[in-house]
Amino acid sequence: MVYMNKVLVHGRHETEWVTISKDEYDSMNRTIEVLADRDVMSQIKKGKAKNVKSRDFEDVAKDLGI
Repeated sequence: MVYMNKVLVHGRHETEWVTISKDEYDSMNRTIEVLADRDVMSQIKKGKAKNVKSRDFEDVAKDLGI
């Protein structure tokens, strides 16, 4: 569940915030880590160019029992 809110501070400054679950936050952080890893992104790009079938991390982890 995501909530977007605005708050007015000192009459002129405006800020926004989003409330998300810890699971969603953790998922976003994992995604950011992957996107920031040039080696992993290069491997993904090469795999896509070769039409290599990919699997979700959760599926692989489940198969490996981790």
